[in-house]
Amino acid sequence: MKKNVFFWSVVVALGGLLFGFDTAVISGAEKSVQQLWQLNSYQHGLTMSIALIGTVIGAIFGSVPSDKLGRRTTLSWIAMLYLVSAVGAALAPTWVPFMVFRFLGGLGVGASSVTAPLYISEVSPPASRGRMVGMFQFNVVFGILLAYLSNYLLAGLGGGQDWRWMLGVQAVPSLAFFLLLFRIPESPRWLLRQNRTAEARAVFERIDPATAENNVSTILVANAAEEGAGESLWAPQYRRPVLLAVLFAMFNQLAGINAIIYYAPRIFELTGLGQSAALLSSAGIGLVNFCFTLLAVNIIDKFGRRKLMLIGSVGLIVTLGLVAEAFYSQRSGLLVPLLLFGYIAFFAFSQGAVIWVFISEIFPSAVRAKGQALGSSTHWVLAALITFAFPALTEKLGGGNTFAFFCAMMVLQLLYVWKLMPETKGKTLEDADKVLVLH
Repeated sequence: MKKNVFFWSVVVALGGLLFGFDTAVISGAEKSVQQLWQLNSYQHGLTMSIALIGTVIGAIFGSVPSDKLGRRTTLSWIAMLYLVSAVGAALAPTWVPFMVFRFLGGLGVGASSVTAPLYISEVSPPASRGRMVGMFQFNVVFGILLAYLSNYLLAGLGGGQDWRWMLGVQAVPSLAFFLLLFRIPESPRWLLRQNRTAEARAVFERIDPATAENNVSTILVANAAEEGAGESLWAPQYRRPVLLAVLFAMFNQLAGINAIIYYAPRIFELTGLGQSAALLSSAGIGLVNFCFTLLAVNIIDKFGRRKLMLIGSVGLIVTLGLVAEAFYSQRSGLLVPLLLFGYIAFFAFSQGAVIWVFISEIFPSAVRAKGQALGSSTHWVLAALITFAFPALTEKLGGGNTFAFFCAMMVLQLLYVWKLMPETKGKTLEDADKVLVLH
């Protein structure tokens, strides 16, 4: 039982590894691509952001194939997008095809952030669901680290064409992901929505024979109750989970995480560190992110989602407040990198580990894919806007005011967790629905 669910979750979480790898790998190729095709600053900016544009679109529409074709089939198409993107971008003869293939990879990232957590949440037993879904976020962070390591190892290979190898190497894990997906079953909860009861029962038998029949009966009853309400995400009874998902995704980005990860060298140079020290500090952020994500994934089912978020919110308020104060008083130097290491630790321990778990748990089966897509697309739209605006914000407002704004947002997040966020630890998906959906 445990081996089956663990293996299925590991396979699907490979979508997270490719998500992280695809997002970060462009950092090793961007200068070479700019020089090769003589891109101006506008074209270069579009080249760097085209995958993110694809990610937003993939997240917005990711629920459509997930609901129509099934979770596993959608994941197979996502694996193909990753594979085609990697090979196509590596072999692209000119700038326009390169952009098309990077956009396709972005579609895969966005759709993966919807479908992969959804699938894992639907096959995992309540007692281990947080850890299983948390593996997706762990693999995102791991994929980012692998991309940086891969870029370092492949630098200088192929006589100035090393960037093609950097991008093309992603084809190997993409192909492995595609082939391994043939060894996992379709989500039993999706099968029950399609009235394929015998197939769903067989999957639940593989998960846990002792609870299989009860799971099928419970879900069929829940599905029948939902059918009367329809499948519109905007139906009145779904207002609370919609509000919870949108606010959670917004606060995830209003913490400033993407701005800090993408612009870490720039932030550290603002504090007076030299370029090499800034780059080294940036690598340290990646390592801290990895370690504390691993810690959170291993304790989320014991301590619960809400407790991790309370601890993380307080830690983020303190670290962001101290960073703002350091900029105001111009006492930055080594203090800011150390505080940002603490910030990353608290973020990875809370928001980073909890977001995909929590959003995948709070929607009923009839609208779960749509709810996941709503949370994911909110996350990615805010990520794009804040990443785009951060340089202008720091230039016009200064480092102190920018980080004070992020700190204020985390005060609001603490209120959200304290007053609104329910605990979903240890509950079946159907039990969580009963608490959250307004009847």
